[in-house]
Amino acid sequence: MTEHTLDLPPLTRTSAGEERRVGIEIELAGFELNRLTDLVARHLGLAVEQRGRYEHALTGDTAGDWIVELDFNLLKEMGRQDPHQDPLLDEVRSTAEHWLHRAAEQVVPMELVSPPLPLSRLDEVETLMAFLREQGAKGSSDNWVNAFGLQLNSEMPALDADTLTRYMKAYLCLADWLVERVDVDLTRRLTSYIDPYPIEYVRLATDPDYQPDIARFIGDYLVANPTRNRSLDWLPVLAHIDEQRVRKAVDDTLLKPRPALHYRLPNCEIHRADWGLHSVWRDWLVVERLASNPEQLAACCKAYQKHLARNGLERWWTNWVKELEADWLGSL
Repeated sequence: MTEHTLDLPPLTRTSAGEERRVGIEIELAGFELNRLTDLVARHLGLAVEQRGRYEHALTGDTAGDWIVELDFNLLKEMGRQDPHQDPLLDEVRSTAEHWLHRAAEQVVPMELVSPPLPLSRLDEVETLMAFLREQGAKGSSDNWVNAFGLQLNSEMPALDADTLTRYMKAYLCLADWLVERVDVDLTRRLTSYIDPYPIEYVRLATDPDYQPDIARFIGDYLVANPTRNRSLDWLPVLAHIDEQRVRKAVDDTLLKPRPALHYRLPNCEIHRADWGLHSVWRDWLVVERLASNPEQLAACCKAYQKHLARNGLERWWTNWVKELEADWLGSL
């Protein structure tokens, strides 16, 4: 089993002095629900609590519950329902659920969701993923229908306007590079779940002079991005700051307020021996490092603004990713 030690970001603690946390969401195939639940529970030494026919909680971790589920909200909702004591209605519902389940098994991934884990525990996830690979876990490129991702819920070090703005600028400057690094699966590209930010918002937010207060930062984001479908979804952290304002702009029951960014771009390639959490984490750390270096970030934003200002033909002949790698990423 190959082991990788995961580096830490420049800021390892929150403004309150607590160790920062990261939640991991892993979409995969190769197991039925009960099998995956049993493997993870035994590996982590946790107890199983069944919350429905298609979702289980693993309890006993001091960080919180792990969740193992079939990633299909309609089916999960059906799986939580008890019989209605109406034989005809129950038969219709059971038949519909059966066929929906059979269809879902062909294209819907199992999902393993960790609780928010302290940064010092991320190596445990790397080890768990290697264990699941040995047991037969499959990822995106194993099958063309496997549009599976690995998602990070990375807790912000602080929630002030300056910190939020620096992380936004850093991510937007690096977004094209991250897409190339991830090599996003074609099936996932055809969905809307990882849509890029509108170019008008990119121009606004990467302007070195863009230094909004919290109210303007939230307002500008919601006008341009009233959706969870972004490669880096900011709605959870913005809802944590001002839930009423966010919910007024975004009607989505799946939105969960938390002080964390939801990075949903990477594929899950858990079946590959050369891939693991380290593959995603090392790229995310570049965002962390750029966001933590104000002078370098300002210079990078200035260069990116120059790139965006080029006309279509001129921009076509230039390569922002190569410029990043040559001029900016070597020191990060």
